[in-house]
Amino acid sequence: MKKLLVVAAALAAIGAQAQDYPSKPITLVVPFAAGGPTDRVARDLAEAMRKPLGGVSVVVDNAAGAGGSIGANKVAKAAPDGYTLLLHHIGMATLPTLLRNIPYKVESDFDYLGLVNDVPMTLIGRPSLPAKNFKELSTWIGQNKGKINLGNAGIGSASHLCGLMFQNAMAVDMTTVPYKGTAPAMTDLIGGQIDFMCDQTTNTTAQIEAKKVLAYAVTSPKPLTTPALKDLPTLNDSGLKGFEVSIWHGLYGPKGLPADVAAKLNAAVKVALKDPDFIKKQEALGAVVVTDKRMEPAEHKKFVAAEIAKWSPVIKAAGVYAD
Repeated sequence: MKKLLVVAAALAAIGAQAQDYPSKPITLVVPFAAGGPTDRVARDLAEAMRKPLGGVSVVVDNAAGAGGSIGANKVAKAAPDGYTLLLHHIGMATLPTLLRNIPYKVESDFDYLGLVNDVPMTLIGRPSLPAKNFKELSTWIGQNKGKINLGNAGIGSASHLCGLMFQNAMAVDMTTVPYKGTAPAMTDLIGGQIDFMCDQTTNTTAQIEAKKVLAYAVTSPKPLTTPALKDLPTLNDSGLKGFEVSIWHGLYGPKGLPADVAAKLNAAVKVALKDPDFIKKQEALGAVVVTDKRMEPAEHKKFVAAEIAKWSPVIKAAGVYAD
């Protein structure tokens, strides 16, 4: 009887906590450095969620390192009370294969709270390339086998993975040149030290708009509406059928959130995704705000599982692992 009373009291306390939630600032962990594309998305989302959460502040905490696994592990090990959340990108799907000793389990150590956006990639080239469109580029690649340098933001980065898929789709081996981040890779691309890069619109739109690089195609299923990118074809329409890559972002909490708390957070995400200011800021980055069923936690989780299945063989075939 005593044990039953203790359990009942605990459940009552959890219920009261859920009803009062949120009563203090929420920490939104970003597993990358401040100023990067995921950080920008997180800060926009934090502001858009503040009002539907009753005006409570959502404070961004940058916990960078180990490809994003340090920040993700911080949230996985946090108390499941709704006050420590995670905004993560495609790394949720790629790190389980990239890292041999990942300290958490993506599919069982988190509660999924909804997908936020899709950030397409762009295939861009050095400004001195003679090819001015994708058809000419394909011809140029065929004529320069063994001489092509493909840059990326580092082993296992989204630009690296997109580059691997591009090589496979073109059936041409290229020399992969990894950098410590997008910035130095972009500098060398603009300077002509490397030939290509496949990177997300959040990193490339400004360079394309300034005509510092040549842009050939986007990896979205449909052409984009962003002014600087609206005239670019998709790689799928350019002949690489089924070539779709996006750097999506999703919201997560530690496994075991009270049902009412998880429901409140998911509801706040849905309101945020319809906020005109949030949509405008995302469109300026070339990102597409999610409007489909992936806003629902169960569909979000199914989507991540499908992405793990999609990227695992690509990573294994390339032999890119880290301890």
